Amino acid sequence: MIQDIAPHTYHNEYRPVAPDGSSFVLTYENGKSFFHKNDTDNSITLPRFHELEGNVSDLYKNYIYLFSIDDERFYLIPRLDTSLLPGYEFHENRELRYVQPQYLAFASITGYQLWFWYRNRRFCGCCGFPMKHDTKERMMYCPSCGRQEYPVLMPAVIVGITNGDKIICSKYEGRSFKQYALIAGFAEIGETIEETVHREVMEEVGLKVKNLRYYKSQPWSFSGTLLFGFFCDVDGDDTLTVDHEELSTAQWFERDEIIGQDTDSSLTNEMMMVFAAGKEPK
Repeated sequence: MIQDIAPHTYHNEYRPVAPDGSSFVLTYENGKSFFHKNDTDNSITLPRFHELEGNVSDLYKNYIYLFSIDDERFYLIPRLDTSLLPGYEFHENRELRYVQPQYLAFASITGYQLWFWYRNRRFCGCCGFPMKHDTKERMMYCPSCGRQEYPVLMPAVIVGITNGDKIICSKYEGRSFKQYALIAGFAEIGETIEETVHREVMEEVGLKVKNLRYYKSQPWSFSGTLLFGFFCDVDGDDTLTVDHEELSTAQWFERDEIIGQDTDSSLTNEMMMVFAAGKEPK
């Protein structure tokens, strides 16, 4: 999965130390990340601060520390004149599911989630006063009314609904992603993550389920989501009643009929392939 970057190690502790010339620069626009892509080997390169030295007068003042991977630090420059970095350009975020090295793809999309949060916290939601960055933790605060804001995570479930050697695979309605996936949905206020599984399955395919087995979780910064993967068994009638506002199709697949996605970056694809191999938790 995209966060599996070993032997590299991701450090998300907030350490607002100053960048140096070798530090990575991250910048974004809606739905797009900034990097150089080599189409020959599908590799990416991220810009570093030294590539901007001499061209940006306040380069080492206008930054936000994001995180580190190993000993390499990553910083956000929110309003960068990208024309100063020829060879780099904005790419659709979905491309990061397919490129290498994986640790840079993970860094770029994780930075996007933080950029999106910072961009949407420029003004206080209570009084409208400009927000400020805290110096000790990853938090925005309002100097007028005292409101504090922390990064937002949206919990969601990925559900492998099984019936013996069969599993339900589906396709989303009205989305650019056209490959098969598993049933998924966001948690609602006041429910447990297990209750989310039962509700989403009933809403999307009209089934009751039992014997929930937790599989894994995944940070999915493409949508600002923390995913929880579960397998479960159908409880009773296995006739599907598909919500076509959410899904274009959903059907039962035998293990040897499962069509994997064209990248191993997602929890959904891993769960599909685990089931195809007969290695899902029983």
